[in-house]
Amino acid sequence: MRPKNLIKEEAIRSIALQIIADEGLENLSMQKLAKAAGISPRTIYIKYENKEDLLVKLFIEEVLGAYEKAILKNFDPAMPFAEGVRKLWLNGFDYLINNRHAFALIQHGKASPLLNRAFQQKNIKEGDFFGPIQQFLTLNVEAGIIKDFPQEVHRALLFSPMLDLVAEYFDYQTRPQQIITPETILACCEAVTQGILIHKK
Repeated sequence: MRPKNLIKEEAIRSIALQIIADEGLENLSMQKLAKAAGISPRTIYIKYENKEDLLVKLFIEEVLGAYEKAILKNFDPAMPFAEGVRKLWLNGFDYLINNRHAFALIQHGKASPLLNRAFQQKNIKEGDFFGPIQQFLTLNVEAGIIKDFPQEVHRALLFSPMLDLVAEYFDYQTRPQQIITPETILACCEAVTQGILIHKK
């Protein structure tokens, strides 16, 4: 039987994720979370310093591993470059549009000054996550297929546009016609991929 404090902690995380998914990250507050969980705000502050700390820990504990597993589904670092990037984009797009809370936390995590501190607390080092993607990029640089940039630049060039398109997808859910479709994702992916390739004369 699990301790009551562990059950309570799991309930706090589950309810926080539900509020983020249903109402958006900006509408999550410690007071709203405490009321929904049927506990006092003080109980939440025992585990989390503030809302920012809660969000970063939710990202690491509830999203990071699941997102890695989803985006790497049927992906192989030895894939041809264009095919590999397509697979990563489609996997990422499919996961994120079906897990809005994860997308909100990923976006928040990218901008949060607490993220590096949280990584240090959890002893998460560069390369602990998404290692196959780093291997994929290194292989393609060494083969002279793509331009040689630092890994951080490759990630920004190749994957930030996909996240921006997911943001547009959610924006268009309240509009008459959804313009961000899998076909749009593939067309944009090809445009991004072509830009990083080394075009030999």
